[in-house]
Amino acid sequence: MADLMNTTDNVVPANKVKVPPKPATPDPILVNGVEIDVDAISAEAQNHPADNPAESFSSAARALVVRELLIQEAAAKNILGTPEILGEGKKETNEDAATRALLEREVVTPSADEASCRRYYDSNQGKFVTATIYEARHILFAAPLSDAKARTNARIDAVTVIEELKKEPSKFAVLAQTHSACPSRAQGGNLGQLTSGSTVDEFETVLMALEEGQLSPTPVPTQFGFHVIQLDRIIPGRQMNFEMVRGRIAAWLEAASWSRAVSQYIGILAGKADIRGVEMAAPDTPLVQ
Repeated sequence: MADLMNTTDNVVPANKVKVPPKPATPDPILVNGVEIDVDAISAEAQNHPADNPAESFSSAARALVVRELLIQEAAAKNILGTPEILGEGKKETNEDAATRALLEREVVTPSADEASCRRYYDSNQGKFVTATIYEARHILFAAPLSDAKARTNARIDAVTVIEELKKEPSKFAVLAQTHSACPSRAQGGNLGQLTSGSTVDEFETVLMALEEGQLSPTPVPTQFGFHVIQLDRIIPGRQMNFEMVRGRIAAWLEAASWSRAVSQYIGILAGKADIRGVEMAAPDTPLVQ
């Protein structure tokens, strides 16, 4: 016990103790003398994903600088706004309402006319094609990726069913009701109408390689197990005419025009302001939603 309690021989003199250096503190970020709180930047950073934390922090800092610029400008012009109700019962802050009112008053853009919409449509017709639709059925033999034995058995069962369907294709619905682990078994395995992105990649790759009426020649592995797929029908995408998309084009052109105008307006405010502690990239200054 004496050895455990007696530590005087191991005491390091105070002047010999090495104290780790304090982490570097970033320079304060100021907008016309108003400091942007570091904790607020850290909280905002979650809305700015980046390759590394430093980039995320910088993007968040610039976003809050923009917000502060707009708040200060609204106050200088005595502009107030009525807070609006946002989704899920949330309400705008008075400051956000004021900056929205500021932008609505100061940033005015023209409406997209017929000629502009028509030019955009003619130059981007590939964007206005309906998705190709695939009507398909499947039988799922469930087996998680973590269970090698179950997956082996599921694959064997799927192969057996494929061989049976090659002989009697009309039995698909009955076999789905008997074997499938998917709720679609109640509809004979019918998955309805599928488009790109409706299913997992492995399933979709095989589905879109099949021809109408074709059965997958081998079981299709996914994270859920093994699938037997039957493609019943392909409905090709079709070109939408101008009248069908004119409203959508106008909305997009007007939104793009407004976004550019807001960016220019913020650039003007930033050019007049005394901003310290962060570099503001005028062409792509981030906006706070």
